Amino acid sequence: MNNDKSINPSNWLEHPNNEWSFQNIETLFSTQRIHRGDQKPSEFILKNEPLDKIEFYNLEQKKQTIRQMLRNGYADSFLVLKRGVIIYEEYFNGMNQSSIHLINSISKNFLGMLTGIIEKNKLIDVNKKVSEYLPEFSQSVFSETTLRHALDMTAAVQYDETYDNPNADFWHETSTVGWSPYLAMENPPSLLDFALSLKEKEQLDGDFYHYRTILTNIIAITIEAATGKKMSNLLETLLWQKLRPEQDLLMVVDNKGYPYMGAGLNACTRDLARFGQMLLQQGIFNGNEVIPSSWIQETANANQVYKDNFSKDPFGQLFVNGHYKNQTIVDKNGCLYCLGIYGQCVYINPKFETVIVKLSSQPSPAIPKLLIESVIAMNKIASSA
Repeated sequence: MNNDKSINPSNWLEHPNNEWSFQNIETLFSTQRIHRGDQKPSEFILKNEPLDKIEFYNLEQKKQTIRQMLRNGYADSFLVLKRGVIIYEEYFNGMNQSSIHLINSISKNFLGMLTGIIEKNKLIDVNKKVSEYLPEFSQSVFSETTLRHALDMTAAVQYDETYDNPNADFWHETSTVGWSPYLAMENPPSLLDFALSLKEKEQLDGDFYHYRTILTNIIAITIEAATGKKMSNLLETLLWQKLRPEQDLLMVVDNKGYPYMGAGLNACTRDLARFGQMLLQQGIFNGNEVIPSSWIQETANANQVYKDNFSKDPFGQLFVNGHYKNQTIVDKNGCLYCLGIYGQCVYINPKFETVIVKLSSQPSPAIPKLLIESVIAMNKIASSA
């Protein structure tokens, strides 16, 4: 693994540089800390079991072990929590139990769940337009977009998130937080200004599902405006500290302090397992409600319109008969997926009471084969006795 002397904002995403950079985001970009608090971390029961004996058939219909899946998937950490017990935990590439790792779009799931808390507290109404909370949006492409549209990725804005296109809107947006410095001169200076610079629509609001990171950032900016509080404070007091985590949560911000909730959170593996276990337990953790159970049930149970919308998208076709709601993928069996580019995953299987965390530093943002094989492997682990 390389070190910080050779890695900078221009090459941090290149493999193997990302084996180091994904664990050291704070040294490369502007961040804010979401503090864990002074409470003692919630405890895990440890009962490590060998997973090497578990085999599954990969896409070539060849037997593959969990160890091979981890190696092929460029894993940095892997943790299996079954019925609340850690039965497997391993770290790679210099990572350890305390290491904080970039989780990319798993950040979206945190915001999706935080939104449920804020709505229960009657600080927002997800059926209202974002422009009702932030007037700047009233004359923009987001003028008719509601928080619900943004949460479910059905808003109207035209935005290209083709990761292998270096000129895609996604990469232009990341330049506002320093991730793509080669594009910085072409774009406004902040996430809000970038959103306001978009002028085209690709559909009517609410028509179809299309995954666009800009929509998550719109939610975060709108919530800050609606509540009058910073995202770091909301995450800290309403969600993070209630998990009694081991480490702080780290959040990338732009130069105006707007939170990059589309992909900018960083966490340790065990704390992500706590987040997953809380979702598994319908929002309850350590005997206390963190997320309203009704919000999680709403997320997990969607009507046929949601399923049809999801199925028409290429990504949705990887999860047949699944759906996307509240920034979360749900498959036909009721499993929840928190996914991030470069191989990040928190998998929640309610039927088999299993949570799996896999953090990675894959060589490119999206490798469908690796995602599918990791899902097959995780389903196999969950269903094994």
